[in-house]
Amino acid sequence: MRDLTTLPKTHLHLHFTGSMRPSTLAELATEAGIRLPPALLDGQALRVPAGERGWFRFQRLYDAARAVVRSEAAMRRIVREAAEDDAAEGSRRLEIQVDPTSYAPFVGGLTPALEIVLDEARVASRTTGVEVGVVVAASRTRHPLDARTLARLAVRHSGDGPGEVIGFGLSNDERRGDTSEFASAFTIARQAGLASLPHGGELLGPDHVRSVLTHLGPTRLGHGVRLAEDLGLLEKVSAAGIALELAPASNVALGVYPTAADVPLRTLHEAGARIALSADDPLLFVARLTDQYRIAREDHGMDDAAVAGLARGSVHASLAAESSKRRWLTEIDAWLAS
Repeated sequence: MRDLTTLPKTHLHLHFTGSMRPSTLAELATEAGIRLPPALLDGQALRVPAGERGWFRFQRLYDAARAVVRSEAAMRRIVREAAEDDAAEGSRRLEIQVDPTSYAPFVGGLTPALEIVLDEARVASRTTGVEVGVVVAASRTRHPLDARTLARLAVRHSGDGPGEVIGFGLSNDERRGDTSEFASAFTIARQAGLASLPHGGELLGPDHVRSVLTHLGPTRLGHGVRLAEDLGLLEKVSAAGIALELAPASNVALGVYPTAADVPLRTLHEAGARIALSADDPLLFVARLTDQYRIAREDHGMDDAAVAGLARGSVHASLAAESSKRRWLTEIDAWLAS
């Protein structure tokens, strides 16, 4: 079997704080004098039950990790190391999600917080060879007016190249907030040419996906794994060219499915879904990008040709230039022919 770490691929669903190396988390906590929950340092993947109690535990740990990021240097380090880690796993492009709201108080505001991430993304693109684009993501737990503010900020920094804002997202607990109330923020982003990249269809099922489709007009769907419960809707999503950013390890960690083998990856794949495997929050789920491909191989019996097909799907679903996509697709063919 071929080495999955050398398989060319793209990484389209990775959260800023959740991308942190455990060693970096520990060092930043020491610098800030913050005592971290033991569960963040034990090297064990998070496992919580589905439901609001499980999400609360996940969010409490995520917030504890986010609290150590208190300087420009820390923010730059996270971006740089995320790109370095992707490069080591054969990733050609990283589209990293960030909500600058939590970091703004430490660096002088929302605009400086985003500009730090964008500037380091440009530097990391040059030094690692991984193209790094940035997705500005609002949170369902805050007021929709906050999402509009972030959408306008994203538009001011939009562009197609590395170190520019390429899309606008909506994250956090799908059960929170009214999807329709975030529609105006996504309209602002889409009218300026930004991709629409909301979460949907992980904690909630097909009806939630329908709401996201109606109100947010997604370019890609963050997760979307529960579309396996409605193959008719999946067919419509696929026909519309909407790719799914699947993160199997996340689905297990958050109790959506009991094991990696239960994640309906093969069902979605065989139904024609365009899939971009992603790590989501490796800090908490202890599974990086290559691990998602390993799940496809080991838990779902996909051979190298099928795994290469998943990598091609990730390239097609990326927001990279067509010239870059053609180069990476050729590299995937070379990997499979080796």
